[in-house]
Parts: sequence; C-alpha cells; structure tokens
Amino acid sequence: MSRKYIICLVTVSLIVLLDQLTKLYVYSSMRLYESWPVVEGFFNISYVRNPGAAFGFLAHASPIFRSIFFALVTVLAIGLICYYLVKSRADQPRLVFALSLILSGALGNLIDRVRFGEVVDFIDVYWRTYHWPAFNIADSAISLGALIMALEMLKNQE
Repeated sequence: MSRKYIICLVTVSLIVLLDQLTKLYVYSSMRLYESWPVVEGFFNISYVRNPGAAFGFLAHASPIFRSIFFALVTVLAIGLICYYLVKSRADQPRLVFALSLILSGALGNLIDRVRFGEVVDFIDVYWRTYHWPAFNIADSAISLGALIMALEMLKNQE
C-alpha cells in the first residue's frame, strides 16, 4: 500500500473514531440542550442537534428533502474527494492529509445523518453575547482540511 493511502486510512480511521466517540459521550451523558462550562466566558460543551448544514443551512426544509439532499451532496463530495485522493501524487502528503480530513468529516456527519436524521454538535465557542454556531469534531476536520488545502494551493502558486 502506498504512503498516501496509509496517510488517508490512518487519518480517516482516527478522526471518524474520535468524532463518533465524542458524540457518543455527549448524547449518552447529556440531555439535549444541556450545557457544561469548560472555560467560563469562552467555551462550553453544549448538546444540540443540527438538522441542517453549516450555520443551520436548510434546517427548516422538510425532513424528506433534507435527507435526500444531504445524502446526495455528501455522497457526491465523498466521491470527488476519493477521486482527488487517487489522482494526488505521492509527493503531496499535505494535500492527501487535507483531503483525508475533509473525507473524515464528511463521513462522520454522514453517519449522524443516517442514524439520527441530523448531526450531533457540542462544541460551543462564544464571547460575551456572541456564539459561534455549535460544531463537532467532523466539522473541525472539514475546516482544518480546507485550510490546509487552501494553504497548499497558495504555496503552489508561488
């Protein structure tokens, strides 16, 4: 097995496992909408569920439409990520890692959508009265992967 596939397999396995274990802990230990302060005035663990996508996108659409839409978009995204992973070169480990993080996040949130019809979120970051929308490990992996990919693209333009 080539190095890029090992990077991908290890990254996806670890991130999906961490994502699902943290969500399991949250939904088995907390009541929905319960919140535990971690760093007062900045960070809580707050159990919420998001039927939509980022920032609640389509949260108020019909459940049937959401299910079909998010399943199709996620499967398409996973297919594209896998295509780019196969096409990536062996000398691009950061790109492979970035794609693997994005794939991990997509899979982690897809598991939630299949199990619950919505995504379990629990990381609540805020400052005074401003709250960033709650998110989870899968969302973090997607964001970090996108950032690494953008930095790689900028670096390659030089």
